[in-house]
Amino acid sequence: MHAPDLPCEEVGVAVEEYAAVVPPADVVVGHSLGGYVIPHVDAGVRVFLCALHGPRAEDTFVPGFLAARTYDELGRSYYPNPADAARELQYPSEFVHLAAHLRRQAPLEMSAMSSDGLYVVTTRDACIRPDWQRRAPFRQVEIDAGHSPMLECPVLLADLLEREAGVV
Repeated sequence: MHAPDLPCEEVGVAVEEYAAVVPPADVVVGHSLGGYVIPHVDAGVRVFLCALHGPRAEDTFVPGFLAARTYDELGRSYYPNPADAARELQYPSEFVHLAAHLRRQAPLEMSAMSSDGLYVVTTRDACIRPDWQRRAPFRQVEIDAGHSPMLECPVLLADLLEREAGVV
């Protein structure tokens, strides 16, 4: 398993440059904005985890999401208060401290649409609307989780990913 450190703070970096730091893999997971990156990664299976997958529409985000974010002089978004980040991103209470490690996010735009993969719809997502997630043009599975299922239900998510990789 590899969790690459993407160049999210660098302004003007394209998704292809993000993808260049992700090594080829049997299964690649793109969470949230990572949905824009994984179409450019050499992968056997692409899993879009409550991810952006196409042009953003007026109804992409849950009303009020991003309200606690602000922008710096370079146009990067961030949460001045980590507690707000944890709340908006639906971190379970035992992981709230992790929100203090979130980095600033430079604007990132989609450059290609993928047509293959699995989309994991998170039915209680308070960030990306579940009904918008269901519009993804891929095979889909739904899980009862919020926007951070890797923290909320890691065993369920790991089992799903192992099935996709053919491990189970």
